[in-house]
Amino acid sequence: MIKTPEERLLMAESGRLLAHVFEALDTLQLEGMSTLQVNDWVERFIVDELQARPASKGQYGFEYVLNTSIDTVVCHGVPSANDILRAGSIVNLDITLEKNGFMADSSKTYLIGEVDYAAKRLVRVTREAMWKGIEMVRPGATLGDIGFAIQQHAKAHGYSVVKEFCGHGIGREMHEEPQVLHYGLRGEGLELEEGMTFTIEPMINQGRAAIEHSDDGWTVTTRDKKLSAQFEHTVLVTADGVQVLTLREGERTA
Repeated sequence: MIKTPEERLLMAESGRLLAHVFEALDTLQLEGMSTLQVNDWVERFIVDELQARPASKGQYGFEYVLNTSIDTVVCHGVPSANDILRAGSIVNLDITLEKNGFMADSSKTYLIGEVDYAAKRLVRVTREAMWKGIEMVRPGATLGDIGFAIQQHAKAHGYSVVKEFCGHGIGREMHEEPQVLHYGLRGEGLELEEGMTFTIEPMINQGRAAIEHSDDGWTVTTRDKKLSAQFEHTVLVTADGVQVLTLREGERTA
């Protein structure tokens, strides 16, 4: 789980490149595009512009370079030519990139066109919850500190945290130890050490936390058909705190 100084530099480079993917997506007119068009655009950008590898493609038999989770989809939405991004929707784009043998993983929930207040509020609070978790990261803190901060923030706003999916260690492999739960108790769980790299990626539901798995074997939706949102960053535990490896230009740093 502990990365060497050399490995940390390689992780930082993968994270920097993945941040560029999202910065480019931020300038793209997503409304009216199909999720398959977004997938193909991201693949071309990663391969042609960044000379990197879209690590999700082929992983566990998945055929695409990203997950596109719209509205009531919690995670693992599959790109499709039939799924058009329309005004009023929210969509989470989840992307993993590999460069020089090391991976970075990040996601962002986008507002498509004019979105109502309830959806905007869910997206804002989910982003805040991720940052509440990131703010807990430092040597000597515990995974429980991260989960507690996220869960408390979501609960304070009347939302629920999906418990079936969690953050994860990352490096040469997409999924390494430890598992990073988005709920928990302060002071419990694994103690963090300098050199650990992992993702923090809360999935926050507008209604109940219950989920359903679709017949395609990938797509996970809310059981009550209310909205779900997610944000994710890859982080490094530093000597005195945390470095967000996938931090985007102009994004908050604390």
